[in-house]
Amino acid sequence: MLSLLFSICMIWFVGKFFVFGLRASWGIMKLLCTVIFFPVILIGMVVGGLMYIAFPLLIIGGIIALVTSHS
Repeated sequence: MLSLLFSICMIWFVGKFFVFGLRASWGIMKLLCTVIFFPVILIGMVVGGLMYIAFPLLIIGGIIALVTSHS
């Protein structure tokens, strides 16, 4: 009976840490995408001659940033 209780508590404990790890990695990935990857991709598109695609993406990203910062 004690080993069953230990097993249930261990599964609960590992599950909590798994969910915590997913949330932490999601937060880190959002930060990396917004701070590093998105600007680098836009700069690469401008250097590569895709200004007609990069400029609307920049405008859409700016609008989304404006809307989410005021709510």
